[in-house]
Amino acid sequence: MDNKTAKVCIVDDHVLLRNGLAGLMNNFTGYSVLFEADNGKEMIAELVKGKIPDIALLDINMPVMDGFETSLWLKQNFPEVSILALSMYDDDNAIIRMLQNGAKGYILKDSEAVELRSALDAVRDKGFYYSEMVTGKLIHAVNIAGDTGKSIGVTVSLSERETDFLKLVSTELTYKEIAERMSLSPRTIDGYRDALFEKLGVRTRVGLAVYAIKQGIFRP
Repeated sequence: MDNKTAKVCIVDDHVLLRNGLAGLMNNFTGYSVLFEADNGKEMIAELVKGKIPDIALLDINMPVMDGFETSLWLKQNFPEVSILALSMYDDDNAIIRMLQNGAKGYILKDSEAVELRSALDAVRDKGFYYSEMVTGKLIHAVNIAGDTGKSIGVTVSLSERETDFLKLVSTELTYKEIAERMSLSPRTIDGYRDALFEKLGVRTRVGLAVYAIKQGIFRP
């Protein structure tokens, strides 16, 4: 890794929090804040001017253009910009959507400064960061397993119903809604979920969704 300073943009509509984060990151060795923006549209205006950050610290809940829309726009137009999602929420659906939209990491707003620094370092140096919300097995599923040339689940045989379930679990549908969509009972859906947890070596709905995305079962 070279020693060049990583440029960061902060996109968050809470001015005090944003200013505090900017002051904090400008004191981190190896990082500088390139610009701040209230929402995705303001960020796009800065990128159009040629201000291209290495990392975008992106709030999820914003007016005008929220983090979900903004991350998807970045993925489609500036895939070289690494997205670190910032949120008050730790629910599965928010994490799944941000992963689908290209986020390389996800951190809560009430995290300590040391965790923010660790997250920035990980995104810069390894290309991903996930906190304790996302298990080590999920991290392993996100990243192809090194020299073996294999990724988790490559040799796993899935039934048609299991494949259908994985497609639906990668959306914002609740498990009850998935059961209705598949014309199955909630208990049967729970059975599919638990069986796939065991089969794929993951522990959360996020893990199932990431597996589906990485294997091309679900395409956002």
